[in-house]
Amino acid sequence: MNFPFYIARRYLFSKSSNNAINIITIIAAIGVFAGAFALFIVLSGFTGLKDFSLSFSNQYDPDLKVLPSSGKTFSFSAEERERLKNINGILHFSEVIEERVFLTFRSKNKTAYIKGVDGNFLKVNKLDSALVRGTWFHPEESQVVIGNNISRELNLGVFDYMSLLEILVPRPGTGQELDPTRAFNSERVVASGIYSINEELDDKFIFAPLEFTRDLLSLKPNEVTGIELKLSPGANPETIKADIRASLGEQVEIKNRAQLNDALYKMLNTENLAVYLIFTLVLIIALFNVVGSIIMVILDKRENIKTLHSLGAAPNQIRNIFFTQGVFMTVLGGTIGILCSLALVYLQLEYDLVMITPSLAYPVAITWENVIIVMVTITSLGMMASWIAASRSKKALEA
Repeated sequence: MNFPFYIARRYLFSKSSNNAINIITIIAAIGVFAGAFALFIVLSGFTGLKDFSLSFSNQYDPDLKVLPSSGKTFSFSAEERERLKNINGILHFSEVIEERVFLTFRSKNKTAYIKGVDGNFLKVNKLDSALVRGTWFHPEESQVVIGNNISRELNLGVFDYMSLLEILVPRPGTGQELDPTRAFNSERVVASGIYSINEELDDKFIFAPLEFTRDLLSLKPNEVTGIELKLSPGANPETIKADIRASLGEQVEIKNRAQLNDALYKMLNTENLAVYLIFTLVLIIALFNVVGSIIMVILDKRENIKTLHSLGAAPNQIRNIFFTQGVFMTVLGGTIGILCSLALVYLQLEYDLVMITPSLAYPVAITWENVIIVMVTITSLGMMASWIAASRSKKALEA
């Protein structure tokens, strides 16, 4: 057995004749345990919150979305449609048209975005599962599906044929129109359904048939603002991106789900990093106890150190004894802290110990990534603290 390893293990688990040193060692071990425990709990909580937040957008966003590289629209011909169908890895795709519109209903007004979708849209996005009232619109009728917030602000229900929702959009053209009645295209529709996904989307979109939207916006027959795609399980998005670009040319750009929610991903990752750095700082402060504990052990074992040196132990070997002891302390405390925090997170997942609302448990997640991050952080910081403290052993030799 390695000499420093053997002595370090004896020092770690044996009691000192000085009771104060025993207390300081226990406090240092508890500090490492608490730091690892708190860091893993917080990272698991933020991972759960991230997954919870993204679950709403993932319900709405496609795997890939084709957008115009410039302008608002691009042409999507029948030949390009056939080429897209023949790309391996694309399960379904849906043509969409999006534009800002003005809504008016019983003297109440609101701006929103209309999203015209074709018959394949529900194969790409299971938005019909988010309906809380009514049904999905019929493609041959003047019907729309609206967000829950839009319904509440306009006081608009489903299938209200007595009072129709009016959709207005500026009429395309140049110059200033003096007659206000000719400045807008308008259509009257009935809301067939109300969906609820999250606060932002419920306040933003109304869904309508593709041809209805194209006529409202006075677009050409083949013009679209985007194509949303659902990929086959296991398909390589980068390969499919290249195939789409080869089929549709340079007139389009292709974004994945993360790129479509770039601001949301950046915000969540920044928050996660900030919390990690804050709790790492707390852990660093806790490791000062480890430094103090090892220094106290060195002072207590001065006679033993001199004896070992007299028996032939090199200064580096003596230093490694206390370095190894500090590493043992941090790894052992960190491992116990991670195991206890894993147990607590598991109990939260299984039994909903902490609730946000009476029906919603606080979201948490267990990932190997978080386990590795905490263990690497504890080990690396513990090694640095142990090295700093162990260097004091040379002074004990000189005393």
